[in-house]
Amino acid sequence: MPAPRTPDRVREDIEKERESLATAVEHLRGELGDATDLTGKLRSKLPVLAVGAAAAGFFLGGGVGASMRYLARRGREGDEKAKVGRWSLRERG
Repeated sequence: MPAPRTPDRVREDIEKERESLATAVEHLRGELGDATDLTGKLRSKLPVLAVGAAAAGFFLGGGVGASMRYLARRGREGDEKAKVGRWSLRERG
């Protein structure tokens, strides 16, 4: 059976635990600060992000614009069934 602890030994153990917890909290605060530093992370990747965003905008804008022009023209024109002079009969889809 272990010997009972004295009040002084209990105080020493509590003080050691306090110091250990304080060190752990400081360590976690540092890691949390690094993990939430979005400005630093984005700043280092800004040139890559800017080029990627510009390329995506260019392709999406051009692709959507071309599709909309095609659909608008198709809606206006439709499929030509018959034509006499400048008049034409079209089927709209």
